[in-house]
Amino acid sequence: MKFVTGAELKQLRQDLSEAIGRPLSAADMAKLCGLEPKAGADTIRRWEVSGPSGPAGKLLTILAMASDRHPILENFNIFDRWDVDETERPARRKAFREKMRSEIRQRLE
Repeated sequence: MKFVTGAELKQLRQDLSEAIGRPLSAADMAKLCGLEPKAGADTIRRWEVSGPSGPAGKLLTILAMASDRHPILENFNIFDRWDVDETERPARRKAFREKMRSEIRQRLE
């Protein structure tokens, strides 16, 4: 899995904000990573310089698929298989991304 840099994390916050239709604060990003929002916001700000570590980086790479700007990871890509008609693939990708967006909104509740 790809390592996420601080600059990429900053961009990811913007991309996810766009994807779900509302701005995400550092506390929101902390919550998405399973951190306590208030204290975790400081961690997110540090990561926006140095990059996230360990499981948080992997989780953020997965959540990034909610944005059209990030690729659907190979181990999640079930759309380009021989048994999925090519005409159905765009709609299935769109539905997958919307499901990821719903997951993010749900995690923020």
